Amino acid sequence: MVNGNGSVAIVTGAGSGIGRATAMRLAKAGHTVVLVGRTLAKLHETIRQVEDEMANPPRLAVQHMDITDPHAVDTLIDATVESFGHIDALVNVAGYASLKSVSEISPDAWRKTVDTNLSSVVYLTQAAWSHLARADNAIVVNVSSMASKEPFPGLGLYAAAKIGVNMLTKVTANEGKDKGIRAVAVAPGAVETPMLRDMFDTAMLPEDKTLTPDDVASLITACITGERSFEPGETIFLASP
Repeated sequence: MVNGNGSVAIVTGAGSGIGRATAMRLAKAGHTVVLVGRTLAKLHETIRQVEDEMANPPRLAVQHMDITDPHAVDTLIDATVESFGHIDALVNVAGYASLKSVSEISPDAWRKTVDTNLSSVVYLTQAAWSHLARADNAIVVNVSSMASKEPFPGLGLYAAAKIGVNMLTKVTANEGKDKGIRAVAVAPGAVETPMLRDMFDTAMLPEDKTLTPDDVASLITACITGERSFEPGETIFLASP
């Protein structure tokens, strides 16, 4: 397990949705949290919300960057280790989806979907690997999707990328076992996030049929702290209501 009290967690997509909820939960559990995202204002809003809810929040840092750029990812990892000395948890939350039928898939849509959902996880895991191996029982948590099991029409491209995330999680667990690196994927159904509402309105998908970001963040945090057990490399599916 990875407890608070000085442990360092990197959370991508921390400016909204599941990423923000996870960053807030980890901060409340005492973790130093590095918040990563594309929109600086949203990252600072996450920090403001943490500070509003905690009298003495742990150390928080912002990394405004594009995680699909491997050079930027290397800089992120180097900066984290330089500032805090170690990395104990890597939480890959950032994602992107658009409704595209097979006949509508363009090379640009394919690259953006795969780069955001899968390539970034490869880059971050590889860059952090040696530091995770030096930590005590480090963990990589990858956010997948129920779509990787039951794709909604139009989400085939997204589902394909998330299937890759599931397999990469298994590979990470297998190769990390002897180095003390654990890995698990969390695959929720529909979650009430800006990304979801960019695709589906409430008439098509009512709010009472969706998970909250904190529902998912609670499971992620439980995997990190050891409150939720899992098989190495497991994908935990979390169904919507």
